[in-house]
Amino acid sequence: MFQEQLKEYFAARRAAFTADICRLVRIDSVKGEPQPGMPFGAGPAAALEEALAMARDMGFAVKNWDGYVGTVDFGPGERQLDMLAHLDVVPVGDDWTVTAPFVPVERDGMLYGRGTADDKGPAVAALYAMRAVKELGVPLQRSVRLILGTDEESGSADIAYYYQREKEAPMTFSPDADFPVINIEKGRAHGVFTADWEAGDALPRLVSVHAGTRANVVPGLAEAVVAGVSAELTCSAAQLVTAETGVTFDVEKSGEQTRITAHGESAHGSAPKDGNNALTGLLTLLCRLPLSDDGATRRIHALNELFPHGDWRGIAAGVARHDERSGATTLACTVLHLEDNALRGEFDGRTAIGANQENTCDVLIAAMAARGMTLDCRHRPEHCVSADAPIVVELLKCYEQYTGQKGEPLAIGGGTYVHNIKNGVAFGCTMPGVDNHLHGADEFAIVDDLLLSAQMFAQAIVDLCG
Repeated sequence: MFQEQLKEYFAARRAAFTADICRLVRIDSVKGEPQPGMPFGAGPAAALEEALAMARDMGFAVKNWDGYVGTVDFGPGERQLDMLAHLDVVPVGDDWTVTAPFVPVERDGMLYGRGTADDKGPAVAALYAMRAVKELGVPLQRSVRLILGTDEESGSADIAYYYQREKEAPMTFSPDADFPVINIEKGRAHGVFTADWEAGDALPRLVSVHAGTRANVVPGLAEAVVAGVSAELTCSAAQLVTAETGVTFDVEKSGEQTRITAHGESAHGSAPKDGNNALTGLLTLLCRLPLSDDGATRRIHALNELFPHGDWRGIAAGVARHDERSGATTLACTVLHLEDNALRGEFDGRTAIGANQENTCDVLIAAMAARGMTLDCRHRPEHCVSADAPIVVELLKCYEQYTGQKGEPLAIGGGTYVHNIKNGVAFGCTMPGVDNHLHGADEFAIVDDLLLSAQMFAQAIVDLCG
């Protein structure tokens, strides 16, 4: 009965629901320079004020926590459930084709614009879920709070500020990921390594290497310059490496120097097997060239030993691990800049349950030290909520009830807003098999998916707080 009421309720409010998402999407809420009362800049602050005004107009009690987060409360008694969404967005590029990033447009049931899927659309879905429970007069025994953050994309200082002042609810979910339910997030081992050596000018030699911009992105492009190596020899070696790795190479001769550009396929650092790492492909090629035995060449060979192309599980580095619940540890060398007599690089590791500082970072520190490099590496533990926990069981039940699909809890390599929240899981709003172009051009949300998400959120509020 309640499910049918919700279906009718949201069908009647589709236009208003979409319009409220558009109100928020029109605000450029990319992080900016801090100002008084605006710790993350004017854009996130404006989006927060607009969302709180929206909730206030719906009759909810709201509070602005010094510009860091806003809260929307409903229900009597002790707080039982927090819903944690965010209003800040990632920067935009100039390669949008359907519409400008902050000019939302609906086409064929898809709402385009930055934040439609991540995470303004889901935030509005959570707010409308509270509104539906309120306006349909469903009695609650305990209260629910919607927490609207403004710094999720840049480190989550907003939530750290909030939870220093307010305790967690017994249960929390964030509509900022995928359905059915994400209950396990792998740990992370992020490393920055450096080395220097006495400069040499013997030929043939490695002049420079440049690859990657961010630790959590597998590079699709990498470049090296060598001196004293013929283009013919380089091309011959490149053809063999391409056959082995799938990474392709452009070779350009200029005087005594040869520029090598490696083309792979980019991927998120949490899923290196989904890409083809141009950097490790380039390392493979460089190790096949007859370069002089100097400091640069030795470090390149060392990195190739630790991060051989195609080894995305950390086997060669000695940190491979697997757990049935979380899956395998992944490890990807993602950034490297080498010039003159020094290098700096980064790797991104997503670690299985059971990994820790000692069996992961300390192993890598020792391996790099033995090869003439210094590594700064810190391990962040995994986040794991039992598949039998009430919040996981209830949310899966909601998902199955409203989609008709079997739901299983998921483990991911990435991190969500609830990584440090004891009983926090991610729940929606991306349906299985949908690519919303998150963080990319032409980001979109399927309006019907958001409306269905809102119905599931309303059911969850009633089931967990009723």
